[in-house]
Amino acid sequence: MAYQPFAFSAYLVTLAFLHINPVRSLPQVTAALSTTLSLSSDSFTLIQPTSSGATQLPSSIQATKPGTIGSIPTSLETEGYLASQPFATATVTSPTTPYRTSGFIGTPASSASRPSGTANPQVNLIADNDVANIFQPIDTNPPPTQITSRGDHPVPTLGIVSQTSPISTNKFYANLFLGSQTNGVWTHPYSVSWSHGSGNVKSWGMSISQIDAYLRAYGPQDTAIPGSPVQYVINPIGIQSLVFSAIELGSDTVLTTDTVEAFSINANLQPQAGSTSRIQFPLVQGMGFVTAIYTNLQPAVQSGVFFKDVINSGSPRAGIFKYTATLADGNEWLIYAISSDGTDPGFVLTSNTLFQGPAGWSGTIQVAKNPAGASGETDFDQSAGVYATAGSVGGSVSGDIGTYQISWTKAGLSTGQPLLMFALPHHLSSFDSTTTAAATDISLTTTTKGNATAVLADSWTMIESALPVSMGFSPWRPSTGSQTEYSSSAVSAIMSAASSEVNQDMGAQSNLDSMYYAGKALSKFASIIYTINNIGNDPILAQQGLSNLKVAYALFATNSQIYPLVYDTVWGGVVSSASYSYQTGNSGADFGNTYYNDHHFHYGYFIHAAAIIGSLDSTWLAQNKNWVNALVRDVANPSLEDNYFPFSRSFDWYHGHSFAKGLFESGDSKDEESSSEDVMFAYAMKMWGQVVGDAAMEARGNLMLSVLARSLQHYFLYQSDNTVQPANFIANKVSGILFENKIDHTTYFGGNYEYTQGIHMVPLQPCSALSRTTQFVTEEWDTYFAEGAVAPASDITGGWKGILYANLALIDPQASFDFFSSGSFDPSCLDGGASQTWYLAFAAGEKFGADADGVELKLTCV
Repeated sequence: MAYQPFAFSAYLVTLAFLHINPVRSLPQVTAALSTTLSLSSDSFTLIQPTSSGATQLPSSIQATKPGTIGSIPTSLETEGYLASQPFATATVTSPTTPYRTSGFIGTPASSASRPSGTANPQVNLIADNDVANIFQPIDTNPPPTQITSRGDHPVPTLGIVSQTSPISTNKFYANLFLGSQTNGVWTHPYSVSWSHGSGNVKSWGMSISQIDAYLRAYGPQDTAIPGSPVQYVINPIGIQSLVFSAIELGSDTVLTTDTVEAFSINANLQPQAGSTSRIQFPLVQGMGFVTAIYTNLQPAVQSGVFFKDVINSGSPRAGIFKYTATLADGNEWLIYAISSDGTDPGFVLTSNTLFQGPAGWSGTIQVAKNPAGASGETDFDQSAGVYATAGSVGGSVSGDIGTYQISWTKAGLSTGQPLLMFALPHHLSSFDSTTTAAATDISLTTTTKGNATAVLADSWTMIESALPVSMGFSPWRPSTGSQTEYSSSAVSAIMSAASSEVNQDMGAQSNLDSMYYAGKALSKFASIIYTINNIGNDPILAQQGLSNLKVAYALFATNSQIYPLVYDTVWGGVVSSASYSYQTGNSGADFGNTYYNDHHFHYGYFIHAAAIIGSLDSTWLAQNKNWVNALVRDVANPSLEDNYFPFSRSFDWYHGHSFAKGLFESGDSKDEESSSEDVMFAYAMKMWGQVVGDAAMEARGNLMLSVLARSLQHYFLYQSDNTVQPANFIANKVSGILFENKIDHTTYFGGNYEYTQGIHMVPLQPCSALSRTTQFVTEEWDTYFAEGAVAPASDITGGWKGILYANLALIDPQASFDFFSSGSFDPSCLDGGASQTWYLAFAAGEKFGADADGVELKLTCV
């Protein structure tokens, strides 16, 4: 979630360089093929080879200290974020005239007549047909007319050229066209950033970094938590291992971007605006090389860490000229130079910071960090000369098996060579046998996703073999599916709460100045009505509530809410009008929705509510389908054929989860806080697809849920056997906020344990049991919320208490049910998006799903 943090002191620490490897034995090569830098006690001195034919260098050039330190900004960047918890603060009004409570609670629904136009979905529903292509367009028409267009978004498309298609706002590369344009872009395992005259080499080129695990900085230990985990894991920024630059680049240098796509972007550096000379960087997630394409410039490959030695290493293939550079930190980088005319470019080491090419040169330079010695060098050699230019994803579903492929287009000297691309841990664990066989022994540390493994292949195939196809609106478990049978005593307790809650003022609770809070309220009432209809078997009471819910929902579907939505033609998306200057001018209004923060969180609740309404009244769909589909398309457009929205704005098919941060420059790049609301969106989309008969959408939602479960269990939700994240961090049990460069066990709205853990619980829905395994929930509960633990749930107050006890239903549904059915239950334990009705139904459903013998819940209230 994009919420503002609680107040705390911001401070900056620098990470001392922990250790520099001693001078290695120099490779046994002839002096004619080598130029060597050796390490002296306090500085770096250039040593000239004495044999004829060696590169001629000055006899001695003293240099300053290498830039092996970097900096660690530990504060959260809060621009555009509200200091608000994920609960509306409006008081819930009590009903004045309760609806008639059915006289046949607990009797089968078939014994009661249902109002015309309603349905009774007993959701153990599975898509009837296999879907060969799950990435079919939802719609290719403009957004519905009630959403008016405007072209004056507060954030300009800085430096983006020749882009006519919608621009992704939440992808890894956004720092390149935001603010100063100097913050990092993480492709994993590498990061790049525009140096802009910074660092000890004062370069204006594109710096490259890959951070080893020993360089990480860690926050203070929290000794109150068993295992005393550190508060945060942060990687240093500003280490310029290598820099792609040119002699011509200086203070007039401009950075532009083009071809902005889901997995890639082209960044361009020009000596001045309008110049035909440039360096182009095709930046693609997972790229094995950082590639620079020079046009009529004199290349300057620089190092802020300092070159210790650079060896001319021959030619792996015709037209490719290879150098091996060892830096002062002991790391080895391979440099491949390819002239456009095929000739030897004759790069020269002119100082301990500069490896220089010929003037007026055109060609390609590729660099890669090689941690694997001779075998790694062989693998890099095999792929040198080609590079990925863009990525795409395709997928299919057959029964409960989902298959998806990430494929790349490529360019270079010889496109017959395989690409070398880096896979993250969740990819490796789902590779098919062919892709597994293409994995190499090259492994580099990423900043927040464990170790990345190099794979020699132009595409990968991943398989998810247990899609949640049986998941519906009822409580669900992976092992038993949806729960549709309840004891009479459970139904009685549920309906006792429902008969009151369904009569609350739905309009007052949802007619708010926040799409997030409003969506939560509508989703809450939709769950209550579903429960009444399908668990309480009272269609008359359900229909009465449904009528009021339709009225409340219509305020938004007609775009008549306090801050109406607009279609933004600048970036291509549906946003709140709240942050436009004529409204508030506040970038943080509604958690930054206008700036594309949190759209999957906000719109997921509306989509979920719409799915339930449509399931109960199919006649409602015709008038509202296009509006709901516009929300789905904004967040998760599945096709390039839809020219109104970027492909998959929020969900990142490379990372396996969404990013919440929109158009805000950030030193640690994109982030996500609420993993559970990420899951909620995929679930809501799946159910909406099921209700409207969009088989591809339903199948895609099922696959997204499975991919999410896998990635979250690697990167966000930590069982004790997690080996991906740092061992001194996993005892926190959740990430808190996971950025691309750091993991911080806190939230944007406070550091209380119930906040940091609970934001990964809310909302409790059927999908919760998929990503939050019983082992994980047990470990987390015992660590934090059990009696005698660091923050017992019984001592928590307000809406967080309800969230904790609803989450308890995943491992102890009896205790959860007892809490919510107690005669002394305090309604203040319910936040604005939660109800006693649904929490009782959730606990009762989890109970019967968990008990093979169907033992009836023990009720503690009359």
